[in-house]
Amino acid sequence: MTASLETPARHRAAAGRPRASEAPTPGEKTLRHYLGIATSAAVLVLVLALAVVTIVLPALVGGRPLTVLTQSMEPGLPPGTLVVVKPTAIQDIRIGDVLTYQLESGRPGVVSHRVIEKTMAADGGVTFVTKGDNNAVADEKPVLEPQIVGTLWYSVPLLGWVNSAVNGDARGVIVPIAAVLLFGYAGWMLVTGIRDARRRQRMSSGGAKLSRP
Repeated sequence: MTASLETPARHRAAAGRPRASEAPTPGEKTLRHYLGIATSAAVLVLVLALAVVTIVLPALVGGRPLTVLTQSMEPGLPPGTLVVVKPTAIQDIRIGDVLTYQLESGRPGVVSHRVIEKTMAADGGVTFVTKGDNNAVADEKPVLEPQIVGTLWYSVPLLGWVNSAVNGDARGVIVPIAAVLLFGYAGWMLVTGIRDARRRQRMSSGGAKLSRP
């Protein structure tokens, strides 16, 4: 009679305990921990790299990050390419350089086309004839010195869309959201790291107590 009463209790106790095979092993916990750290580090490096390429380096030389929007410079500079333009002295601009200039002096609209001809007038003025690599004919009007913004320093494919988002009309929305997401992710990783450390400490303490004679 006693045996028949105790057996179900044992079954209930066994059912309430997780199986050893279902519980994550210390190795699995450690792997997840290091994967989380690696992911966080990769995200941080990516964000920092984007900041350096689109903000820091252009600022160091007084340059401007721009986004290619048309197909006129394909295949080298397709739409979506980030181009960083640096100020260049008029005498240093050579045939073959990609020149960024204002369509109209003092107006914000700019074009980046390759210099195919450089002419110096008798009065010392310099003009440039430009052409898109993908265009059949040269640009209609010569480029005058007051229109010149600079020459191409470096370019990064596809990153122009990121530059447009960060520096465009949606900047006031995208930048705060990105900042909140990054800080939230960093906070989550910090909390989970502290939690896992405390859990490992408790497990170590429990193991030490059980090992005592």
